Amino acid sequence: MARRKVAQLNALIAVDKPLGVTSHDVVARVRRAVGERRVGHAGTLDPLATGVMVVGIGQATRLLGMLTIDIKSYVAQIRFGCETVTDDAEGEASREVPVDACLFEESFARDALARLLGDQMQTPPAYSAISVDGVRSYKRARAGEDVELAPRPVTVHAAELYGIAREDDAPVWTVGFTVSKGTYIRALARDLGRAVCSAAHLVALRRTASGSVGIERCLALNTLSVDIARASALDPVAALDVPALVLSEAQVADVLCGKVVASHGELPAEGARVALVREGTLVALGEVACGCVRPRDVFPQPIEGVRL
Repeated sequence: MARRKVAQLNALIAVDKPLGVTSHDVVARVRRAVGERRVGHAGTLDPLATGVMVVGIGQATRLLGMLTIDIKSYVAQIRFGCETVTDDAEGEASREVPVDACLFEESFARDALARLLGDQMQTPPAYSAISVDGVRSYKRARAGEDVELAPRPVTVHAAELYGIAREDDAPVWTVGFTVSKGTYIRALARDLGRAVCSAAHLVALRRTASGSVGIERCLALNTLSVDIARASALDPVAALDVPALVLSEAQVADVLCGKVVASHGELPAEGARVALVREGTLVALGEVACGCVRPRDVFPQPIEGVRL
């Protein structure tokens, strides 16, 4: 078996996903821009959506499943009067309802959005990437199957009205949402329409934050390069939201061999995860055990971007 080429860059970055491309397309474009095959992403966005996407390059792909991105923020545009099979503007109309004048009133909109807040069970869109018996739901729906997905628990932390526009005599609400991981904004739009005795679908969506990573940290895909990615790399320790232990040069050698590291300072509780860092890089992730740190995930090529 051929050995994997040493990566010239090992880092987490945030990119601003453009309109009309898939999350897979974003990964392919990052690969070309930085010359690295090992690239992955955290948090899929539909082609209709734009905004924050966290991307791992090289060894940093191993961090993607560990990131603390349970809370996400979006700006959504929701059009009333029509529901679609996909719950967004890409699908055919499935139900139309005459528009009531109250849907143009901001006080009515704010009251309706307030009722969305809190914990709830949400039925995902039929056209979604959720697997049903090993087959993606959207593939079943496209094949004409009647897909019914089980409701899932989600939390809507905030739903703020930014404005109401009139487009072809239909109201379009612009809303800022902060939601738990796994929440479908398309489904929120659909359920909001039904809650106000109307019909609605999502017409535009922009993710403005994924965990602690805001849109201001995002890089443009069309100007991305190794140098730009390195200069703007996300701090992996901050992204993981774990305490850090700074290693000596001798300790780095021990960690790379899987040896336990002693600390002269105070450590977190037994079993807690700790980032082991050296000179601006993440060398390993360890676990507190018996007053020491035992390496668990070791990165032979350290991950860049640590800022302590």
